[in-house]
Amino acid sequence: MKYCRIVLSLVAIPLFFAFSIAQETPKGWYLLDPIQDQYLGISLNKAYQFIKEHHKQSTPIIVAVLDSGVDTAHEDLKQILWRNPKEIPGNGIDDDGNGYIDDVFGWNFLGGKDGRNIKKCSDERSRIYHLFKADFLGKTIDTTTLSTLEKYNYKTWQKAAAQLNFSQEEQTELRYVEITANAIKKHDNILRKEMGIEEYTMETLEKFNPTNRSAQEAKLGYLKCMKMIGIDSEEKNTSTIEQLDEYVSGKKTAFASKEVPPIDYRADIVKDNYLDFTDRFYGNNDVMGPASMHGTHVTGLIGAKRNNGIGIDGVADNVQVMTVRVVPDGDEYDKDVALGIRYAVDNGAKIINMSFGKSFSPQKAWVDSAIKYAASKDVLILHAAGNDGADNDVKENYPSPLYTQWNYKAENFINIGASGDPKISKSVAADFSNYGKINVDVFAPGVKIYSTLPGGNQYGNLSGTSMSTPIVTGLAALIRSYYPALSAVQVKNIIETSVWIPDTTAVNFKPGQNPEPIAFSSLSKTGGIVNAYYAISAADLTKPINTKEAVKFAPAKKSK
Repeated sequence: MKYCRIVLSLVAIPLFFAFSIAQETPKGWYLLDPIQDQYLGISLNKAYQFIKEHHKQSTPIIVAVLDSGVDTAHEDLKQILWRNPKEIPGNGIDDDGNGYIDDVFGWNFLGGKDGRNIKKCSDERSRIYHLFKADFLGKTIDTTTLSTLEKYNYKTWQKAAAQLNFSQEEQTELRYVEITANAIKKHDNILRKEMGIEEYTMETLEKFNPTNRSAQEAKLGYLKCMKMIGIDSEEKNTSTIEQLDEYVSGKKTAFASKEVPPIDYRADIVKDNYLDFTDRFYGNNDVMGPASMHGTHVTGLIGAKRNNGIGIDGVADNVQVMTVRVVPDGDEYDKDVALGIRYAVDNGAKIINMSFGKSFSPQKAWVDSAIKYAASKDVLILHAAGNDGADNDVKENYPSPLYTQWNYKAENFINIGASGDPKISKSVAADFSNYGKINVDVFAPGVKIYSTLPGGNQYGNLSGTSMSTPIVTGLAALIRSYYPALSAVQVKNIIETSVWIPDTTAVNFKPGQNPEPIAFSSLSKTGGIVNAYYAISAADLTKPINTKEAVKFAPAKKSK
């Protein structure tokens, strides 16, 4: 599941775009400095000033983005995309012998050899429930007779079955959103005809003067619906309607999933033997896929071409982004995630961005082994904490750094929550962000984040821990580019020990359904927001080591 969403203003329903509050938000607020600019950004300009003053030189760093795909033709991304130097484009030959034909920009593990792609798939709990339904439903199970694996499967199945019992409140919320979505579409149909355009924003609509009553009513109705459910004023009508339809469709499928088995698109399109991990040479080279909005936005945040006078500036200035498509509309498959990590590592990535997650991981051992393999190759993994407003110390969230079979934590793994700014989000912590003093390491800006979008060199805002994660990934790439001798574990420790800790007087509420005042420092292991200037300063003082021993630094900087 892509971690890019908001909580609607009237009901607790996840969508994609944050509503603009109180004042105009600078498009690049997340890069600003807390002291100089009075926004809780990451102080990126100060970091680059430090680099300039110390005459540092960078080396290219390869970052893999495991996501939904990327628009490879985007004006702000074309120059920073990784290109496989050993592969001749379009010749239909596996020139580098890695098992993946014409993997020029990366690989698509959600594709078929015939060129088709999975766009939508079910959630993992539905897949688990129906996989073991015949074994466990209506039967008395003596767990003392089960093997370790069978016990694990039974426990996982029970959890999935319990979560498929949806409440009346959830069903009421769905009806509310569906009614609102239908109203928006009805108004939109009238407005597009009256304005003579297919795409517009709320800002554009505000300036439109209707000439007839039906258009006047459509304008008022559209604006009212959009503001009621908390859609950003700069968001386009087409994107809003697409996400509303996706949400409604997904919820309806989930509600019916206890009785109706999920459609197995994988068997029809990918045609691998899913339960055989050695069957790994499947997919195709269409890294854009049918729904690349999420991955395109993430990629831009990491490394959109800096100082080119167009669009946005990514965080890192000497990065090559490898695209690995493993994220559909629905829950990811553990096999694709594990093979995606291994593909990235084997093709030179030193950092991996994973802006997705789910609450079930039936083949977790495959993913654990891949993360462990990445650690052995000195690769840093950055993962989104999730957008359920939940405590990750209590709620399971995968992929996770805890190796189940070895019973210890991966040292090359950072979990990231989403922060905002009281001027933008009424709280330092984003109200949708997951948190956890043990299982969330740092926070980074994730509210109303402006970046690249697919389909004709577009740009726009998204919110979520999906956006926070590539900002930290970009910072990790910046460090590893200018200080390439530092290990993945050292970079992780630098990022975590150099956080900016907001002043205790800053307005902050606990994320979730029942917001209450809480110290921001209690929401993560470090208690702070990543800061590029402090991190680069710390990296400059860090001596490279070749061991996994944790590096100790001075206490994190506090606001004045």
